[in-house]
Amino acid sequence: MKINQPFLLVLILPLFWQACTSNAENKTSEANKSEGAIPVKLLPIEKQNLSSVIQTSGTFNADNEPYLSFKIGGVIDKIYVKEGDKIRKGQLLASLNLTEINAQVAQAKLGLEKAERDKNRAEKLYRDSVATLEQFQNAQTGFEVARKQYDAALFNKTYAEIRAVEDGFVLRKLASEGQVVSTGNSVLQTNNAGDKNWKLKITLSDVQWAACRIGDRVKIETELSELKNLEGKITRKSETTDMASGAFYAEVSVNEKVNLASGLFAKAWVQTQINQQGWRIPYDALLDGDGGNGYVFTTQDKKTVQKTPVVIATIEKDFVVVQAGLEQAGYVVASGSAYLRQGSAIVEVK
Repeated sequence: MKINQPFLLVLILPLFWQACTSNAENKTSEANKSEGAIPVKLLPIEKQNLSSVIQTSGTFNADNEPYLSFKIGGVIDKIYVKEGDKIRKGQLLASLNLTEINAQVAQAKLGLEKAERDKNRAEKLYRDSVATLEQFQNAQTGFEVARKQYDAALFNKTYAEIRAVEDGFVLRKLASEGQVVSTGNSVLQTNNAGDKNWKLKITLSDVQWAACRIGDRVKIETELSELKNLEGKITRKSETTDMASGAFYAEVSVNEKVNLASGLFAKAWVQTQINQQGWRIPYDALLDGDGGNGYVFTTQDKKTVQKTPVVIATIEKDFVVVQAGLEQAGYVVASGSAYLRQGSAIVEVK
């Protein structure tokens, strides 16, 4: 059967026109889609073993910061130092008015002298068989009691002044000259910072406290330009919460002997000995993080994104460690997340 060529051309032309139109529409659609895609940077992610780093903060204090007081009560006669003064071991810091104390010493001395005379008289009478043995023994006992009272009065006079226990600084002045203080009332607080053994007291949550171990290494950052980065290790952990803050705490010994100030603020990163699996992602990838949860945008095909909730394990100095949520993700959006929505089209930029 012979087909007429004009007739065949009539049949083929509409099909060819439909195919061309369809290809043009597809290209236009893809072009439009590409034009509407949001440029982002993608980061391939892979689960790995990560050491846990705890970020916290605290304040410096000396290894020993005693509160100093008088052993006995009285009127403060003189305080020889001010807050911030540098002190030396044995230096006189404060003294009481000695009028009443000297009177007590004098009274005890007179009592001792009388008791000694009574003892000597009783001994002589006993030898002459005038006094009994009991009378002589009572006189001896009275003499010993008076001597101890005199020794106690002299001892109290010695502690009517406050002297520095170690080299260091005066932290706080808690009383004033002329003030009446009772036994044990704190007058000064000092520290032994003269040997430059400083401690950093850091606060911890219950989870962080459980993760820390004695000996964990700690990186410390201060605002002092000459001491920007220090290192130390945990030497003590609290066994109860702090009454004021309700948080646990740990003490970090600074490895270097440095000049610091009591109360100086510092940031700390504790390198724990507990390893865990997770993903390390940059800060910019995390959105709406509250310290424990957040979300990121992920993709498998590099064309569209999904809003993926994640569980945050720890926050390190430069990264966020994600504990769960990225099991099915191939890439995470490292930048450009602020412009994305669920299902947004993306285009990767290098």
